[in-house]
Amino acid sequence: MITLSNLIGRIPGGVAQGIIWGIMALGIYITFRVLKESDLTVDGSFATGGAVAVMLITSGMNPIIALLIAFAVGVILGICTGLIHTVLKIPAILSGILVQFGLYSINLHIMGMVANVSCSPVKNKVLITMRNVPQAILIGMIFATALIIIMYWYFGTEQGCAIRATGNNEHMARAQGVNVNNMKVIGFALGNGLVALSGGLMAQYQGFADVSMGRGAIVIGLAAIIIGEVLSEMIFPKGCSFYTRLIFVIVGGIVYYLIMIVVLWLRVDSNDLKLATAIIVMLSLAIPNLRKGLK
Repeated sequence: MITLSNLIGRIPGGVAQGIIWGIMALGIYITFRVLKESDLTVDGSFATGGAVAVMLITSGMNPIIALLIAFAVGVILGICTGLIHTVLKIPAILSGILVQFGLYSINLHIMGMVANVSCSPVKNKVLITMRNVPQAILIGMIFATALIIIMYWYFGTEQGCAIRATGNNEHMARAQGVNVNNMKVIGFALGNGLVALSGGLMAQYQGFADVSMGRGAIVIGLAAIIIGEVLSEMIFPKGCSFYTRLIFVIVGGIVYYLIMIVVLWLRVDSNDLKLATAIIVMLSLAIPNLRKGLK
């Protein structure tokens, strides 16, 4: 039934999932905005992070350690994409597609050749679950805050600045003695590490890992980034700091998922959610240009 109370009841769950998608968007932000590269590995590495975390948790491992291992596996996947791009000279977008394509089979092997593996919070010790949404929001915010602080610190270091310089002007960075190929590999590695980490969180939250759970993740991540940028430009028209932009990536993830909650509340067919996502991304991309045109 389409009632206001029904919508309000769905909001906390939307916030919890939005934070997790926002963490994934932080990983995409590294490649898409910092490196200025399009990395489609994330559709596969998100599912890999979920698969690794669930298989380790169901085998009795501590969920925090399982998430750290999922992050490490994501880093390895990012390194693979980065090396294909830099060593084999294959365009970044195609390198990501190749790794993503191969990850479908790898993810099936990780999950014992089944497409879906359950991770019930009743039978397993999990860090975050939809059965306790307030706790899920708190833990998600702790992860998001810690990651933003670490990213802000890291991209202020010499290596972090070299990665940012590579994305801003690759030729100038090379002229300054920066090994741009190494910086790209590191950027891809960190980005996919965060994506896999968010995949591990999402698998715990929803109670299962699925081989196709990362399908469309790149679009959702881009939507979160763009929505966050639009909101930050509205609030800070004269520009904002790198730290603030990272915060708005998380905010963008929350806003995106709240929009999806409203779409579902309006009884839109679930088969049309991909279309709704495409429309949201299109509008998010168009708003800055429309605002400039109006000015």
